[in-house]
Amino acid sequence: MDKKYVVLPCNGLDKCAGCVSREAALTLKEKISCEIICPVFYRVADARYNKLANENQLIIIDGCNTRCATKLASEKNLKVYKKVNVTEISQQNNITLSKDLKIGENEKKIVEIIIKQLVEEDSQKTLSNLELKFPEVIDYEIYKKDKFIFRLPKTGFYFNENDCWVYADGNLARIGVTDYVQQSLSDIMFFNPPSVGNEISQFDEVGSIESGKAVFEIISPVSGRIVRINEKLLESPEYINENPYEKGWIADIELSNFDSDKMFLLSFDEYFEKMKRKVDEFHV
Repeated sequence: MDKKYVVLPCNGLDKCAGCVSREAALTLKEKISCEIICPVFYRVADARYNKLANENQLIIIDGCNTRCATKLASEKNLKVYKKVNVTEISQQNNITLSKDLKIGENEKKIVEIIIKQLVEEDSQKTLSNLELKFPEVIDYEIYKKDKFIFRLPKTGFYFNENDCWVYADGNLARIGVTDYVQQSLSDIMFFNPPSVGNEISQFDEVGSIESGKAVFEIISPVSGRIVRINEKLLESPEYINENPYEKGWIADIELSNFDSDKMFLLSFDEYFEKMKRKVDEFHV
């Protein structure tokens, strides 16, 4: 979460839901280094808290359906970024709150759910907003072997020894497999994608594709964070056979150190020669 946040929890510490609200606020503070507004002090020191709430994204954690935190924000005319309700979350997930004020296993589960909703989902939105500019037209070099045609992009692409490619645009990159892979596998039937949000190192496995012949592990040419997968491949993995560089790309990655990664990658000329040698030994 790159934005700055301030949290307004429930002030009802005489009930378990209020205690869970406070625990969630404290946990959130550890996760994203946000400020916490004390609802009791807010009524007597509103100048400081008004400034905090107006300059940052306000998150409300209500304990029960009385919604005291929401009402307080309304009284102060605050703009709410996100809000959750402990009691509603417990009911939605069939988790029974304790009748005393202890934070037990059930209460910890609710805190985890709240943090996931407030932190992870927001992170996913941030990731999905990252856009990569990919070439609309790609100029290919062609190598033919019998009835098979092997295409390779001439410019802007790098390759690893594992027959995977990368195209970088600023701090973003798109990766996929080469024509050599899809021709070797023949009809691709399954795509096992990497998880969005995963941090990866160069040469880590980032999913796999499978045909009737074999399973091919996709080895990332770069390090960074997965920000998007080609979801169309889940339903139509044959897109990789049609064109592994355009319709059949695998994933987009937010780069962590592309300058360093490039030292271990192959240029078009280097990979094209390697591919030709492989093709000459290739039997379908």
